[in-house]
Amino acid sequence: MSFFKKIFSSEKKETLDKGLEQSKTSFFDKLNKAVAGKSTVDDAVLDNLEEVLVSSDVGVNTTLKIIERIEVRVSKDKYLGTDELNLILREEIASLLSETNSGNESEFTVPQDKKPHVIMVVGVNGVGKTTTIGKLAFQFKKQGYNVVLGAADTFRAAAIDQLQVWADRVDVPLVKQSMGSDPASVAFDTLKSAVTQNADVVIIDTAGRLHNKVNLMNELTKVKRVMQKVVADAPHDVLLVLDGSTGQNAFEQAKQFTAATEVTSLAVTKLDGTAKGGVVIGISDQFKIPVKYIGVGEGIEDLQVFNKFEFVDSFFK
Repeated sequence: MSFFKKIFSSEKKETLDKGLEQSKTSFFDKLNKAVAGKSTVDDAVLDNLEEVLVSSDVGVNTTLKIIERIEVRVSKDKYLGTDELNLILREEIASLLSETNSGNESEFTVPQDKKPHVIMVVGVNGVGKTTTIGKLAFQFKKQGYNVVLGAADTFRAAAIDQLQVWADRVDVPLVKQSMGSDPASVAFDTLKSAVTQNADVVIIDTAGRLHNKVNLMNELTKVKRVMQKVVADAPHDVLLVLDGSTGQNAFEQAKQFTAATEVTSLAVTKLDGTAKGGVVIGISDQFKIPVKYIGVGEGIEDLQVFNKFEFVDSFFK
C-alpha cells in the first residue's frame, strides 16, 4: 500500500527491524504452520490465525477485531489465497493502529504552544521507566530542547540515584530531594526551576507502586494539583511505561494505571530480545491510548518514536 512509504532513516529502520526480529520470527513460524497445506483462506485458516494472534500477545479482543476484518475481505473478494494473507494482515493491522496513533512522526518533538511542556512518567518499578526518561531527555536535547528532569519517585533511593546517573550522562539538570520527601514538593520545585531556566521540556518521574490503587491515585492527583500552581495546565502528557517483554502482564498494568490516573500516551520498552512484540498492537487498540515511544535496544539511541507504518512494515518484512 502507498502509505508504507519509508519515513525513518535507514539506520533507525535497521534498529527497528533488528529489535522486532524475535517477534517477527516467532509470529511467522506460527503463521506458516497455520496455513501449511492450504491454498485459500477458509474457516480453518481463520481459526488457526486467531490462535496465532492470541499466542503472539496481540490479545483476545484485538485478535477478534482483526479476524472480523479479514472475514469481510474474504467474503468480499470471494477467493483469497493464503499467499495474500501476509499483505492483508499487514494492511488490516495498520488500519487498526491508525484509529489510535497518528503514525507519521519520526522525530522527538513537543508542541510549541506549551512552554515548558510537562511530561509526567508513570509505571511500575522494573519496566524501564528511569531508562526511558534518560533516553527521552537525550533525544529531546539532541533536537535542541532545553530539558529539566524531576526525581519525584522519592520512595526508592535507587530511583533518585539512577535518574542522577542519566542526568549526568545526558548533561541535563535534575531537581531532587532526599528519599522519603513529598513527591508533590519535588514536582513543584522542578517546575519552578524549569520556568526560571526557560526550559522547553520537563520530565518528572513518579513512584511505581501498584499494591494500593487508591493511594497511587491520590498521590498522582496531588502531584498534578501542585504542578498546576506553577504551570496551569500541567502535566501536558501522562506517559505510561510498559515492559513489552511481559506480554499479557503489560495489559494488566495498563488496566491498573488507566484506572488510577488519566494516561495520555504509552511507551513500550524491551521489545528487543522478546517474541512478544504483538503486545504493542493489542495495547494500542484495547486502551485507545496512542503508543508514543518504543524501546528496541539497550543503546541510548534505541528509544524510537512509534510510527505505526514503520512498525508494521518491520513486523511483516
